[in-house]
Amino acid sequence: MSLPRLFLDAQPAVENTLIPLGPEAARHLKALRLRPGSALELVLGDEAWTADLAELDRGRATARLVTPLLEDREPPFALQACLPLPAQLSLFDEWLPPLVELGVTLIQPVVYARSEYDAAKTEARMERWTRLIQSACEQSHRSRRPDLRAPLPFASLLTWEAPQKWVAYELATGEANPTFRAEALAFTSGPEGGISDEEFAALRQSGWLPVSLGRSILRAVTTPVALLGAVQFQLGRLSEPH
Repeated sequence: MSLPRLFLDAQPAVENTLIPLGPEAARHLKALRLRPGSALELVLGDEAWTADLAELDRGRATARLVTPLLEDREPPFALQACLPLPAQLSLFDEWLPPLVELGVTLIQPVVYARSEYDAAKTEARMERWTRLIQSACEQSHRSRRPDLRAPLPFASLLTWEAPQKWVAYELATGEANPTFRAEALAFTSGPEGGISDEEFAALRQSGWLPVSLGRSILRAVTTPVALLGAVQFQLGRLSEPH
């Protein structure tokens, strides 16, 4: 059985260092029925450690570092999700856990023409999205937290830099899906109502390649997860012994 994993900010770390965990972590560990002496894992920035729970009281917890964890559960290159801001911001909540579990390294909200963007409501949601990302990292035992960035306008995608750029598109283009390469990949898809013809044409002109995910039309909330699942399948094939 895997040990509980907590993500904390980067800090100097050596064996036997005592690390305060904070009240939220204390409540979580109590819910898991851990007691002083129980083993757990801490990720301090980008460095994972095994640790022992030294203290657990009401609203207070401290862990003692034991030894570094020499592991890396991250994808071998960047997987950048340029996600459309949906009209219903709760859909973004649904995207985040599975995308984090599937190894996304960067989450860039994008304002498409059909996004119905409200800057104040989106800003108010960012803290919740940060918590969802952290929780998904802990559940899936990621080695690093993905970078959640502030929203950008659609035009930012036209100058986006990545060796591979894919756009999931529901209409037939007559083109075969691009060949996956072992390089950084950025991908995007449309909000509710899809990508407009003008947006798709602009993406194609700036180097984004269309990707089909089957003959049916997927919901906006389904598409990014399906695409990243397909990418992870390809990564599994690359790691197979020859």
